[in-house]
Amino acid sequence: MFKVILYYNFHPIDDPQTFRREHRQKCKELELKGRVYVSDEGINGTLAGTIENVDAYEKYLNSIEGFENTEYKEDLTDTIPFAKLIVKIRQEIVALKAPVPVNPKEGGRHLKPEEWRNVIESDKDHVIIDVRNNYESKIGHFEGAITPDVEKFYEFPEWLDSLNLDKDKKVLMYCTGGIRCEKFSVLMKKKGYKDVNQLHGGILNYAREENGAHFKGKCFVFDDRLVVPVNPDDDEPIAHCEITGAPCDTYINCANMECNRLFVCSEEGARMMEGCCSEECRKSPYKRPFNHDDVYAPFRKWYHYFDNEFKERKKSEQLQ
Repeated sequence: MFKVILYYNFHPIDDPQTFRREHRQKCKELELKGRVYVSDEGINGTLAGTIENVDAYEKYLNSIEGFENTEYKEDLTDTIPFAKLIVKIRQEIVALKAPVPVNPKEGGRHLKPEEWRNVIESDKDHVIIDVRNNYESKIGHFEGAITPDVEKFYEFPEWLDSLNLDKDKKVLMYCTGGIRCEKFSVLMKKKGYKDVNQLHGGILNYAREENGAHFKGKCFVFDDRLVVPVNPDDDEPIAHCEITGAPCDTYINCANMECNRLFVCSEEGARMMEGCCSEECRKSPYKRPFNHDDVYAPFRKWYHYFDNEFKERKKSEQLQ
């Protein structure tokens, strides 16, 4: 059994290069896999390993001044859902690219899962905003939530400018683990919205504390699992296979390495199109071999965009 954690902490880091180097070394010593982003504004990561080693990592991070109160969303899995360890420096630990400085300490009010549920079950007038990308909300979201048609988090400021919403209205927002709400809630307040609230710990924390009440579908996660259950009493797919039209919430990457598009696909659809999203891709010379015994195994890698095999084949063609 292995443990997967999702976490972030907005605490200033004076020397991100040194912090990143020491952090990567510690993760390697603990044989952890996953992704960690470091910047001068803090840390954002998702890691997996043995329960003992992940616990040791949490103890290590909490021992660093300023990171004592880091919160972790935890889950147990049978396998490690990452292929390798990546520890990178970024300008922002979550990229909003806002035109004005964003300080998470100026964000919205944090609602504990129980408080969030009480509000949505009350007769108080409110609006719910899903602060995730469209492919995430497509397979799962809270009942009645606004699900913006955006592909990247940094598109949200432009989307907000187009939102025709009463700025006195009570706003509830949520994301997977909470980090995107930290920044987007600040932006909403700067734009004049007066009653801005965010779900503390995001969907993953709410699933654990409130069994995902009022959540439809499943939650997209950025690892090889791709989706995880939220509401055990209502886990029916709300999306549909893009090939067959059948109810489905399984994502795969197109088997055509030149395309590699992430799309919802059932097992039947994957067999019909040999793991591809279109007939054109199915005929591509860059199509990965299809495994009829395990139709999802080669493709359920959300981060495999233009993988090494594709790069090598393109390079070989260019040299001919």
